[in-house]
Amino acid sequence: MAIIARLPDRVANKISAGEVVQRPASVVKELIENCIDAGADKITIAIKDAGKELIRIVDNGAGMLREDALLCVERFATSKITGVEDLDTLQSLGFRGEALASISSVSHFELKTRTAAQTLGLRLRYEGGVLVEESGVQGELGTTISVRNLFYNVPARRKFLKSNATEYQHIFEIVKSFALAYPDIEWRMYSDDEELFHLKQPDILERLNVFYGSDFAAGMIELSEENDYLSIRGFLGKPVMQKRRKLEQYFFINRRLVQNRMLSQAVQQAYGDLLVERQTPFVLLFLGIDPSRVDVNVHPSKLEIRFDDERSVRNMFYPVVKRTIQLQDFSPDIAAPESVEFHSPSSQESSFRKLSFQDMPNRSLSTGDLYAHYKAGAFQEPDTPRGSALKQDDMFTNQFEKGYNSPEREPREGDDGLSSLLLSRLNEDEAVPNPKGAEPKIWQLHNKYLICQIRTGLMIIDQHVAHERVLYERAVDVMHQNVPNSQQLLFPQKVEFRPWEYEVFEEIREDLDRLGFNLRKFGKQTVMIEGVPQDVKPGTEVTILQDMIAEYQDNASRLKLDRRDNLAKSYSCRNAIMAGQKLSLEEMRTLIDNLFATREPYSCPHGRPVIIKLSLDQLDRMFGRK
Repeated sequence: MAIIARLPDRVANKISAGEVVQRPASVVKELIENCIDAGADKITIAIKDAGKELIRIVDNGAGMLREDALLCVERFATSKITGVEDLDTLQSLGFRGEALASISSVSHFELKTRTAAQTLGLRLRYEGGVLVEESGVQGELGTTISVRNLFYNVPARRKFLKSNATEYQHIFEIVKSFALAYPDIEWRMYSDDEELFHLKQPDILERLNVFYGSDFAAGMIELSEENDYLSIRGFLGKPVMQKRRKLEQYFFINRRLVQNRMLSQAVQQAYGDLLVERQTPFVLLFLGIDPSRVDVNVHPSKLEIRFDDERSVRNMFYPVVKRTIQLQDFSPDIAAPESVEFHSPSSQESSFRKLSFQDMPNRSLSTGDLYAHYKAGAFQEPDTPRGSALKQDDMFTNQFEKGYNSPEREPREGDDGLSSLLLSRLNEDEAVPNPKGAEPKIWQLHNKYLICQIRTGLMIIDQHVAHERVLYERAVDVMHQNVPNSQQLLFPQKVEFRPWEYEVFEEIREDLDRLGFNLRKFGKQTVMIEGVPQDVKPGTEVTILQDMIAEYQDNASRLKLDRRDNLAKSYSCRNAIMAGQKLSLEEMRTLIDNLFATREPYSCPHGRPVIIKLSLDQLDRMFGRK
């Protein structure tokens, strides 16, 4: 007796659903693609319970006759292609004929449709892929599909769905990408019976302002280039608008949303040094290419594509983006203040306060004697005659000052020559002699790294991750010890959250208060910021709070972290000084003082190194001395 048997269609559809329907957002994507392929110019999306209870998509497209309506939920039934050769000239978004069969097999599925030639529409209702009801129904031209109780009969899959905030965010991102890609379509979206947006005007810039803020479009760089092989049009964000998440990069190939590492890397390289660490530019680009040169049949999700000649695409794409960026003037505009009655603190004062690290009870210095030696100056170099050390140091100081205090460089207070610098916690004997008894010296390299001389070579500190470590430990201590850490704002700031952001806010609200955020509800999804932690730089209050919530949600979806630990990591990451920020000598000293006062100064909260040593022996080998 044969042991291999053909799986029933119901079982096969459920298995297929695991690839096609990964989460509620997958359902939304597949249904919207069908609406667009049907020629709709009005599409409405409604969800409840982040799509777990209900997903309803309404379009005014061509509709379907009964025969087509019954076939559309069959596996491998499609109107988009008839043979494999059609993939070379594919103009539609859908083509696999799997989506509706997969969706209906794992939900309570209802389809209502009417064509222009019909006066009465058709209603089909399925449960677990089985047709349970067929009836006539009054309805508008087009098709309405309702998906209820997604994964009700696949409890293992439903159990692995994320929180409502996460699932909602995925759905919103999908709808937003289609709304940007198809400005000629009128879009409306509801979540739990609340209207989120209604986009009527076919203006991409206006839609960007709706999604990202009223002045967002002003920061766009328009791009347009075309040849016989490839056309490129769309918008690039100015470097000041850079993001930490690549979700804010949209690439459309023949108006199909895709994910492509080559395109992302080419954009990143085109911006080059204009970007600071770990951030990516905003991108909304449309690429047109002969369909025969693109393989869209890579994965059931249809997000991945392959070019037949990726090198040629890159060689055309990269120079266009690079040239567009190089032609821009990114120098900031200087605007007169709106009022002279109130003055913000000077940039030096604000930045210095941001680097401050107030003493807290029960805090122990992990640096011990080394920290005291650093503050007091340097030690006598062992086995080095005092006079010889002075002579060599003075000679090098005179040569260094000629370049350090040159007209091209603005002199700073205390720049009176080269002194022996910093000790390292790695070794108690790392200090360099300081014959003048002056403060240890530090230099900033490319506004990113702090360079400190030690006895055996030099020490390099990453200013961003160093400040992350400082802020992280302070945040942890403040939340656990309940130490007052808030300073009131002269003018409260209003923050309007999206639904998923507000849900995260409610989850961490108590700990935000412990951290020093004095927040007051002001409407359904609006909050007033009345006070912030002392480390928050003036003028960044709203941005810091929003970025923290985004970082917290991202960490929660990828990592298993304690709530307060996650919040401390999110706060320190978003509030730390960035690579590219110029620091004064006093600010650099303050940062290193604070770093030495932490419990673990050698790595940031995410595990990256803070301090790197380069020995004289290594330098000698590099220069061929050994």
